[in-house]
Amino acid sequence: MNSLNVGIIGCGNISGIYLRNIPAYRGLTLRACADMKPEVAQAQASRHGIEALTVDELLAREDIDLVVNLTVPAAHFGVSLAALSAGKHVFSEKPLAVDFEQGRKLVDEAEARGLHLGCAPDTFLGAGGRLARNLVDEGKIGRILSGTAFLMSHGMEHWHPDPEFFFKPGGGPILDMAPYYLSTLVNLVGPVQRVVAMSRIGYPERIVTSESPRKGQRITVETPTHVMSLLEFASGAQVTFCMSWDVWKHSHPAIEIYGAEGSLRVPDPNFFGGQVEITERGGDWRAVDSSEMPLGAPNWRSPNWAPDIPNKANYRALGLADLASAVLNGTPHRSSGRLGLHVLEVMHSILEGAATGQARAITTSLERPAVLEDTDAALLWKGLPETASAA
Repeated sequence: MNSLNVGIIGCGNISGIYLRNIPAYRGLTLRACADMKPEVAQAQASRHGIEALTVDELLAREDIDLVVNLTVPAAHFGVSLAALSAGKHVFSEKPLAVDFEQGRKLVDEAEARGLHLGCAPDTFLGAGGRLARNLVDEGKIGRILSGTAFLMSHGMEHWHPDPEFFFKPGGGPILDMAPYYLSTLVNLVGPVQRVVAMSRIGYPERIVTSESPRKGQRITVETPTHVMSLLEFASGAQVTFCMSWDVWKHSHPAIEIYGAEGSLRVPDPNFFGGQVEITERGGDWRAVDSSEMPLGAPNWRSPNWAPDIPNKANYRALGLADLASAVLNGTPHRSSGRLGLHVLEVMHSILEGAATGQARAITTSLERPAVLEDTDAALLWKGLPETASAA
């Protein structure tokens, strides 16, 4: 076997980039998709030349080796557990589950069955994340002492066609966006060992303004939309961490890392490329571009962006290729369920610590993911077919 046959469950907003990118990776063959709305699955299947199945049909298919779980977060646990129980490898969109104990059960189930369980985000494996990791590992900024991480915007209701789940339990900026930042930080700094936090709901109600059937509808907010935390890592480093959907505009870099010998700015962890900026011992900032590295060239843009926003590197499904290589070739599995579980515990500990006002110790730990060398990253990517669709 030189390829895993892939079936996607969940054909919503995020599925388009996976359906476009999966055929561009070695080790993956896209076969089928399923959704609770058959017409949605059929539309994506017709667009990408694959089969549309029911969820039960997809799970029963012996020729599907890897299930990609792109359902809403509340469904992640049930779908992933069913796929593992059917003997399939699983890659889940973030978060691994909305409940930590459910996430632990998924990891245990996969390991008991000898299956691989992966979890987004895989962005830290892109060129920007690899470049930052290389600079850290080369000692360019010395021992990491502290840092900052900021995700601040005004939420999803102005662009997402059905944004309600973002503002309900299981959503919010922590469970939705913090995985990108936490996975990047763990990749650079190592595991988190303790958190303290506070949170609030800035706007008790949101009004959908996106051009969609839900435009004008009101959403009652039931989960914190502004969360501030201090993360203490096992290494001793401390990072100020803020995730907010209550901010109209700001000027904070996504992630800055402060070392004994210099500082490092990491590009937006929601994407795979970008510039890393570094300053050594108080010198001028120096930009190092990752666009010439494998999986770093800008290749995508959102239809919701203003014309002046440049294209971004979007190589989603890299985590699937990483998982497939681990299965087929015995290479390290980097965007793993274990990493997803650690991130899930950190997120829940932030929310619980904010609710109780108490520091929370993190019980899970792991080694930093193995480095993905440029040569190996290049081997995973064979390129997009000319007919690729981003829809």
